[in-house]
Amino acid sequence: MTDQVTTNPLELTAPPKSARTGLGAKEKGSAAVRPEDIKPPVRSDLGTILLHWTLVVAIFVSLLTGLRLSSDAEGAWFSKLFEPILPQGEIWTWHYVSAVFVLALIFSYAAYMSLARLKRRISSKKIVVLTLPASNKLRIAAVNVIAYWILFAAVVTLTATGVLLYVGHGGIWVTVHYTSALVVLTYIVAHVILHYAYGGIAQLLRLFRPQALRRFPGMAVHPLGISLAIGAVIIAGAVTLDFGSRQDLVVASAAELPVLDGDLSDEVWQDARPVFVRTQQGSNLSGTGESTVEVRALRVGDKIAFAFRWEDATRSLKRHPVVKTEEGWRMLNNRADLSDETAYYEDKFSVAFSKSDAFGGGASTHMGPKPLSDKPKAFHGRGLHYTTDGSLLDVWQWKAARGGMLGKVDDMWFGTPLEPSADHVAGKSRYSAGYSADEGKAFYVYNYIGDPETHYHGTVGVQRLPVDYTKTAALMGNIDLSVESSEDEGSQWWMLEEESVPYSEEKDAEIPVGTVIPGVLIQGEYAGSRADLMGGSEWHDGYWTLEVIRDMDTGHHQDLAMEDGLFVWLSVFDHNQTRHTRHSRPVRLTLN
Repeated sequence: MTDQVTTNPLELTAPPKSARTGLGAKEKGSAAVRPEDIKPPVRSDLGTILLHWTLVVAIFVSLLTGLRLSSDAEGAWFSKLFEPILPQGEIWTWHYVSAVFVLALIFSYAAYMSLARLKRRISSKKIVVLTLPASNKLRIAAVNVIAYWILFAAVVTLTATGVLLYVGHGGIWVTVHYTSALVVLTYIVAHVILHYAYGGIAQLLRLFRPQALRRFPGMAVHPLGISLAIGAVIIAGAVTLDFGSRQDLVVASAAELPVLDGDLSDEVWQDARPVFVRTQQGSNLSGTGESTVEVRALRVGDKIAFAFRWEDATRSLKRHPVVKTEEGWRMLNNRADLSDETAYYEDKFSVAFSKSDAFGGGASTHMGPKPLSDKPKAFHGRGLHYTTDGSLLDVWQWKAARGGMLGKVDDMWFGTPLEPSADHVAGKSRYSAGYSADEGKAFYVYNYIGDPETHYHGTVGVQRLPVDYTKTAALMGNIDLSVESSEDEGSQWWMLEEESVPYSEEKDAEIPVGTVIPGVLIQGEYAGSRADLMGGSEWHDGYWTLEVIRDMDTGHHQDLAMEDGLFVWLSVFDHNQTRHTRHSRPVRLTLN
């Protein structure tokens, strides 16, 4: 074989007989003659073997955890094909850490080939063979070089888009990230096939047979050690950049508390420096799944106040409204039986406080159909919230139609999984693992009674009917049942106790077919630890604004005291039940 371009096929010239048998070889038939069909096994140097298999492990962990996260997306199907082999549990840490290792190992591998003078393995010059009348073996080697460069490009793209997703960008970058992952997955299959076609099983087994690295002029003294050091620098740089660029939410000092009206024009908010957090990969939100949240905080004595403002093009209040049909009452929904509603639901907002900055919201997010092997799975099969180390996250959840517009914010928590009840085990009641409301009482209940046979997809029972259905309709404003419509400002998609009466057939007969009534009832009062939060909210020109006040330390065991160093995660729900936006990098609470 020669480096010159020629019109003749490239073939290796067979070595002379003396080269095959060696000088002084015995005559044919002698017992000392080495059989010509026995070849020494093909081997690889130790550095290549070590880097290759470490990279393989990192890529597989990154791909499998990424496919698990991808399978959670609404409408996902390809990633769900791998369901039997996808990991479950706290996936986020494994995904982020493995992704950083893949990047570091790719650059370590490239550095090793350069320092050990092995660049010829992936030299683009080999590709010219495809334009020449060369042997199949050389053509396969050339195709393999192309595959290497495609892998490198895919990994770089995965890294760049992964960083964008990590800091809060979604949209097209989610698609690019996912497509790049599929390219890497395809490469793995193609890589094995190409190497087998090149040299059979012996070529594959070479990565299990180490040998010493051959020395060449100009080679580094310790190429493997230097290459691993470069990878370590990349990992250290990524970690340093991440922690060094996180945002602090500085709590300002004020003389008086703000008025809880969802208006940030109060003078007290002007000295509170805002922090802006990009959240993404949620459901709806005009098809983007993204919403940027503005956060401010201030302290007055033993009270702390937060202001949140987020993008949401529609004012959504119709949480599972009930409509009368010829067959009876029907509760509007698309996946209420799975606790995964994305159509007829209210807007919500959630903020979680944790003492841990672990990935996945302080390690509280566990993915998969059944992350707890000894506990029931969630109806939607997407995962559960809980902690495994006995820690607790303080979760505040504002629910527009269930008291949010009446000044209430639900006080909840993530913690150690609760023991399931008999109904949980039987699948009759939703099991939420370590996600629950604080001790006490809320003032909202639901106005429908589901049929266990039809699971909300048939007719339902109704708890209470309007005293005057025409007045109730007037309070609801313009009744547009399009899931993307925006409810009128000031409209009320719930019924107060004095506006309703218990269900009776006589009262039902007064109401005409086609009447829509709220699916939420407001009865009684909030009480206990669940009532710790007071709020005020308003929607205007495509933005929700929420103000919340709480004691710095409530003294309740299901709450966290507001202290320096707490980590904060934010989630936006646009008329959906559980498919909120994601916030990967927590904001650190800093007291002035």
